[in-house]
Amino acid sequence: MTGPEQPPARNGVQSIDRAVAILRCFDARRPDLGITEIATATGLSTSTTHRLLAAMAHNNLVRQTGSRRYGLGPLLVQLVRSGALPTTLRDAALPFMVSLRDEVDETVGLHELLPSGERVVVDQVESRQELRRTYTEIGTPIPLPQGAPGKAILSVLPWDVQDEWLRGRIEAVTSRTITDPGLLRAELAEIRARGWAHSRSERTPGIRAIAAPLFGHSGRVTGALGISVPEVRMPDTRTEALGARASAVAREVSEVLGATREAVEETVRVAGGR
Repeated sequence: MTGPEQPPARNGVQSIDRAVAILRCFDARRPDLGITEIATATGLSTSTTHRLLAAMAHNNLVRQTGSRRYGLGPLLVQLVRSGALPTTLRDAALPFMVSLRDEVDETVGLHELLPSGERVVVDQVESRQELRRTYTEIGTPIPLPQGAPGKAILSVLPWDVQDEWLRGRIEAVTSRTITDPGLLRAELAEIRARGWAHSRSERTPGIRAIAAPLFGHSGRVTGALGISVPEVRMPDTRTEALGARASAVAREVSEVLGATREAVEETVRVAGGR
């Protein structure tokens, strides 16, 4: 007596899963690999690995770089350079920013982490309401402890980077800027736990802001997606709702940038000092 037959589509799905596992083996430190190395990394047999690599090479997903060694193939480069895949933070985020603005009718801002360790506003999609937030400092570096977008970014940076900011002098730009290192450290832990930050006139008087971090293909934070709202339209109940939406949309943008859930979780874990 035989058991139930497996659905015929499963073999095809399994082959796709295995091909993806092979593609994930390559990175900047390992641009080319041998069959045995790939088999060891994926847990596949060498015969299965060889068969899959032959099919992937036929479809230009991988290419032979030497005797029984392989690298990523030209099809992947063609897809990136064709414009089918966004190559910048702005390209990835802008469609989501427009949709989010249309949904909540508040200004949505895009903030990028600079090599200097500060953040900068790189773009915005403004609310259509007469009373609205309009960013006027696009391109101007801003210290991370000031405002929700900066705190969202700071909360998921490595522990030693956070500590460096907290040991330095935090300038108060409004009467509500959080300058106490202990209070700020506690808030950063809360931000990591819930996935979004908020601020209330901490950098711009009369404005409440929500922001969630954005992650790149390595899982490291690259910036933040923020929603800025005049205080008169921002009761606490709306803060929670907008925070959930900002976090959800930021996850979608991060996925477009190539971030995986596992890589992001590892970044958050390290940021928490664990």
